[in-house]
Amino acid sequence: MQHIWIKDIEENVKVEGNYLVKSKVIAQTRQGNSFLTLTLGDRTGTVEARVWDRVEKISNQFKEGDIVTITGQASTYRNQIQIQINELKQNKSPVDPAIFQESTSKDITQMLSELKKFANRIKNRHLRTLIEAFMADHQFISKFKKAPAAKIFHHSYLGGLLEHTLSVSQMAVLVAEHYPDLDSDLLLSGAILHDIGKIDELSFELNIEYTDEGRLLGHIVLGVLMVEEKLKTLKDFPSGLALRLRHLILSHHGEFDFGSPKRPKFLEAFALHLIDDMDAKINGLGRVLKDDKQEGSWTVFNNLFQRYFFKGDSSARVNHKSEEINSKQQKQRHLFPDDL
Repeated sequence: MQHIWIKDIEENVKVEGNYLVKSKVIAQTRQGNSFLTLTLGDRTGTVEARVWDRVEKISNQFKEGDIVTITGQASTYRNQIQIQINELKQNKSPVDPAIFQESTSKDITQMLSELKKFANRIKNRHLRTLIEAFMADHQFISKFKKAPAAKIFHHSYLGGLLEHTLSVSQMAVLVAEHYPDLDSDLLLSGAILHDIGKIDELSFELNIEYTDEGRLLGHIVLGVLMVEEKLKTLKDFPSGLALRLRHLILSHHGEFDFGSPKRPKFLEAFALHLIDDMDAKINGLGRVLKDDKQEGSWTVFNNLFQRYFFKGDSSARVNHKSEEINSKQQKQRHLFPDDL
């Protein structure tokens, strides 16, 4: 059967195809009847689906992370597309992972090349040698360029970790130029290495999930351990510099409440936390606004940030054509400025 992309599903359309089960919850109606709520996904997005009949029998056939074959009908509930599933079974045929995993829209090879160029800007020979050791590790690079940066919210797609790391590195260079008191080499090194532990924290074959190491240790600890392994191969790496680098990784989430073992305790650590936090939030919120299907100027309520987000009103958008100033008027304004 021809796959219907989730982004193309419309109200009153019959839906048949294979989809990834991203979440699965059994609940009960007020009358005590069981129903199944699913989040189904492919690389174009997610959609909520409901099973109302034979709930336990159908539920026992699959688990989260499975590919299921469904037949159902698309409807609208609270201004959102929802699929009412009539038939569902676990798919046991070979599938193309590219159908179900969203990928970065940017070129992987180009991003990796740009990141290596940033690494070459590091003047401190010890830090540069350490970064080069990671860049020359083919097994590391193979996973690093494919990995997502998170399970949900920010850069949560294949190639997301590389995209996020490059973005943080780009901003680290700009911030260091603006604030000359910052050690640019240390900040840039922290930007490149701060999230490397995510290659072992997350699995991402069909669905993004936490590994056992990810749940037990987390990417911050895993990242420090990875740096420690590389430092063992570098004989004369200064202990004080290694200590500061470890702290950059351990403190980049900023606060204990955000999973940070330590809070930032020197300038570069504060800067890295703020840059990392901004890049994650801008990417994540941008995706929230883009994917929101709520009618009107506001998104649905966002549980993560405990607020609605303003999408804007089309009638209030700037009409660039109507507000365009011709070149003569611009020249006149430069020649004859308004009276002060």
